[in-house]
Amino acid sequence: MITISGSIGSGKTTLTTLLADHLGSRAFHEPAEDNPIIDDFYRGNRIAAQRRAAGEADAHNPYAFLMQVYLLNRRFATIKQAMRDDDNVLDRSIYEDRIFMRMNYDRGNVREVEWRTYEALFANMMEELPYAAHKKSPDLMVFIRAGYDTLIRRIARRGRPFEQVDRDPSLAGYYRELIRYYDEWSRAYDASPLLVIDAERYDFERDADDRAAVFAMIDRSLAAVR
Repeated sequence: MITISGSIGSGKTTLTTLLADHLGSRAFHEPAEDNPIIDDFYRGNRIAAQRRAAGEADAHNPYAFLMQVYLLNRRFATIKQAMRDDDNVLDRSIYEDRIFMRMNYDRGNVREVEWRTYEALFANMMEELPYAAHKKSPDLMVFIRAGYDTLIRRIARRGRPFEQVDRDPSLAGYYRELIRYYDEWSRAYDASPLLVIDAERYDFERDADDRAAVFAMIDRSLAAVR
């Protein structure tokens, strides 16, 4: 199983689809368009930011914990599906879920009890993963590292209203902070081989030569894993 990791707008969904086609396997995408909580989550972030600016003591996002548990549960189910055949490609790994929950906690969007509850649930799920999906970690983790300007361009191109900085200027700080959290995560990740793709160097979405170069790097990494 190959997982594609990276910040919002880094090109995970695109590379997942392209790579699955290249490998003749199946792409498993994270829930986005059919997520029933996502609009409330972004609205809750704005409300929480306003409350913090007003000096309120409890300014958490009431939808943040629900959002993270929903995504964690969906991803756990998707991993079990992806493990049924060889070389399937998963859009975002379960390891990344904790990045978003930690960031929500650090920003004050979730309370201490919600963070501790999530941590316990995550730990229990990771213990069960080898039994439910035959292994605990992917065979190869591909991390797309992208800068802020690249993220914003790709987010604008795909056009999801709730992600647009011009609609919600507070998202600019959120995206910059998310890049930093991902960089820290990628330096500490050791659950499987990690391949870093520089999105500033390789435009695998629009340039055929860059796409071929990225596939070649992944093919070499898979050969080494095997």
